[in-house]
Amino acid sequence: MTKRSRSAGGTTVGIAEALTAAGLEPELAKLLEDMPNRLVEVDPRRPFREPGCDRDEVYFVRSGILAKYKSDGAGRRQIIALRFAGDGILPRETTSDYGIQAIVRSEVLIGARKDFDPIMDAHPELTRFFWRLTQRHASISYEWLVNCGRRDSTARVAHLLCETAERSGVAAAHNRMMNPFTQQQIADITGQTSVNVNRVFADLERQGLIRREGREIVFEDWAEMRRVGGFSAAYLQ
Repeated sequence: MTKRSRSAGGTTVGIAEALTAAGLEPELAKLLEDMPNRLVEVDPRRPFREPGCDRDEVYFVRSGILAKYKSDGAGRRQIIALRFAGDGILPRETTSDYGIQAIVRSEVLIGARKDFDPIMDAHPELTRFFWRLTQRHASISYEWLVNCGRRDSTARVAHLLCETAERSGVAAAHNRMMNPFTQQQIADITGQTSVNVNRVFADLERQGLIRREGREIVFEDWAEMRRVGGFSAAYLQ
């Protein structure tokens, strides 16, 4: 691993580039890239889409990270999914039962369902392609359920950091990344309090697994970090 830092949320990705890398034929990726869209900058300090909104849009994360979230009856928020640069959120026929908010300042390309659906109808192979991506996100959701339901506090945070490093391309060739999350966001993902998350980070440092340099996280022992978090990247394939 090199000493070069890389941000988990700072990469900019084009639609055709991302879809081709995910296995879609270039000509089909170009059709989606050429679909009418508008670029929106999303501020992390306020919701991008509230629960209950119509979902007649398709979103593509050009840079940054979006989070899906739900709240309980007391207004406590749980982040239920992340979409990194190169990921998307498909439209649906009903209103959304979750909200969307940015983790960091993000750029999102927004297209209309009325433009998206005819392309899907004309090219059945797109349906199979997006079905595979939906299955991948389902696998990630299952892993998150295990993370919050069965792992202890330290393992939950370790697993999240390992997944973030893998999904952002940091883990393959770097030993450090810019942490995109606030402690409260990590708490909202892992089902803890921000105070407990702070204690977990201190514990990971005491164990010699990470070192913090401002917002940077240096992975001192990547193999042991994966073991502590019970992390295997197979579900991300």
